[in-house]
Amino acid sequence: MVAPPAVTVLAEPEWQTRRRAHEQRVSAWTTPHQQRAARGEKNPVEDFLFGYYRHRPSWLRRWHPGPEVVLQGEAAKEFLRRPEYHETAGGVALNLAALAPKRREAVAWIHNLLQLTRDRAPVFGCFGLHEWAMVYRQTPEQVRHAQWPLRFAPEEIARIVEAQPVRCSHFDAFRFFTPPAAPLNRLQPTRATVPEHEQRGCLHANMDLYKWAFKLAPFTPSELTADCFALARDIREVDMRASPYDLAGLGCAPIKIEAPEGRADYERHQRDFAERSQPLRARLLALCGRLLG
Repeated sequence: MVAPPAVTVLAEPEWQTRRRAHEQRVSAWTTPHQQRAARGEKNPVEDFLFGYYRHRPSWLRRWHPGPEVVLQGEAAKEFLRRPEYHETAGGVALNLAALAPKRREAVAWIHNLLQLTRDRAPVFGCFGLHEWAMVYRQTPEQVRHAQWPLRFAPEEIARIVEAQPVRCSHFDAFRFFTPPAAPLNRLQPTRATVPEHEQRGCLHANMDLYKWAFKLAPFTPSELTADCFALARDIREVDMRASPYDLAGLGCAPIKIEAPEGRADYERHQRDFAERSQPLRARLLALCGRLLG
């Protein structure tokens, strides 16, 4: 017989300290982003996670304790504004029974995807060509991040793409390939085949741990969401450094995947992210398992 999970009871000073620590940590990401937005500036590294994942800075700042945590004190009643919380004899806590059937189905899908990604052998050596495939055979006016110059002329970018095998396994990267680039990819992933292709050697699969963390909110401990954001931010920097864009003005030295030493450097980063992702994936899997009972 499985023992019930241990419950942690936090006095108000304890959970307020945890909340302030979380808010201070994420403000290092959210405040500069909001300041740039106010000035009408964009940074393709630092702002990407907020725009692409559509998870507002205010939501990232919002603290949640996670399951099996009871918050004591009068101030804890503010959490009761959320339908997922309820009042217990000891204080305020998340109510796992509040998980609606439709959300339960979504949690089961996320759980399955995380398991498959964890267990599937990682594949390396794509060398970040997805970003190159997104500008392949385009004019400068068509380029996604047109405010940033490219390191090569369009014909040279095409030559670099065509000189190497394109093997992107991540649908949400593949769907942005230009029409001429899509047939060059060894795989043709679709939304429906995501569970068949996702693997932890992929930068975007590991970046998406942040997406799954906030999709499970407010049940996700906010410290876990912030840990996933930190990994995703590091991945995004490498992603753009290995891209065809010249981001020297942002202090981003290029990873020159057009050369053997650059490809080796990219793979080293890839392997590091694959290792760093696994503990976070395990924590998300444990959370899914708790939500599914």
